[in-house]
Amino acid sequence: MLYDYTKNYVPLLDLMETQKAIKLVKDNFEKKLAERLDLTRVTAPLVVYEKSGLNDHLSGVERPVSFELKATGEIVEIVQSLAKWKRMALGKYDFRPRYGLYTDMNAIRKDEELDNLHSLYVDQWDWEQCIFESDRNLDYLQKIVRKIVSAIAETKDMVNQAFPKLKLNFSKDVFFITAQELQRLYPDLSPKERENAIARVHKTVFIIGIGWPLGDGKPHDLRAPDYDDWNLNGDILIWYEPLNTAIELSSMGIRVDATSLTKQLEATNTTSRLKFSFHQNISNNKLPFSIGGGIGQSRLCLVMLEKCHIGEVQASLWEDEDLKELERLGIPIL
Repeated sequence: MLYDYTKNYVPLLDLMETQKAIKLVKDNFEKKLAERLDLTRVTAPLVVYEKSGLNDHLSGVERPVSFELKATGEIVEIVQSLAKWKRMALGKYDFRPRYGLYTDMNAIRKDEELDNLHSLYVDQWDWEQCIFESDRNLDYLQKIVRKIVSAIAETKDMVNQAFPKLKLNFSKDVFFITAQELQRLYPDLSPKERENAIARVHKTVFIIGIGWPLGDGKPHDLRAPDYDDWNLNGDILIWYEPLNTAIELSSMGIRVDATSLTKQLEATNTTSRLKFSFHQNISNNKLPFSIGGGIGQSRLCLVMLEKCHIGEVQASLWEDEDLKELERLGIPIL
């Protein structure tokens, strides 16, 4: 399904310029992110054993791609994100507080609804930083958000200089609001409509506290119960004029401790996950305290290069009807 605004869109960069610009964005943003957060690049897995409990179950309804490994006869899954693996890796590599890791995460989400911003292929920078227990607060969360937004804004400025056809700029100023405050501000709107309303006004927004039910009895959005602390997490949004919508660039947060893990598993009736070693290690305080998140590579390239469809910056699969419409509109898909 395509956004209506796609019909008025004219690509600013041709195919070759686009490929060069994608590399420029990825190389420079990755460097800035690592410098801002003191991160070291590491290698990450594409598949994990189902029995390990390390795969990200996202909102709980997405089905991971799985298959039987011939060598062992056991079921393995393509990762949906590396939220749990990263925290385990922090301990394995013995990172000190305020230092961490980042990696390229590639996934296939077969249940994704395909549109301008979503595809079955997911590529993102997954990052995780070791922190002190005393860092588990909103001040530290906001400090990290500002550093990430600064890296995004500076990368956009650099890309605009390299490709003068590009004109949009992103603000380094972040407007922070809790999901509960947002619901009170716009009680008659859906969560997505609230995001659009607040981002249209403030341009760069971080919504704090996603997962717990709000005043209307519903969460702002669904979150897995076993990595983010739902009181200390959130989404980075920007207002994106070409599609007249708010776009989420990152979901991130301070990770659960033993207490918040138990509360969130109980709230979602998923205490059975406590059988996994990862969850046991959190309950027994054997994993480092951490903050982390994911930043979509293709989605970041889409907004940096002022594109209207994610297929312009990544090679994936699309519905025939959408491909025909995009071709009619003169929008080249990789």
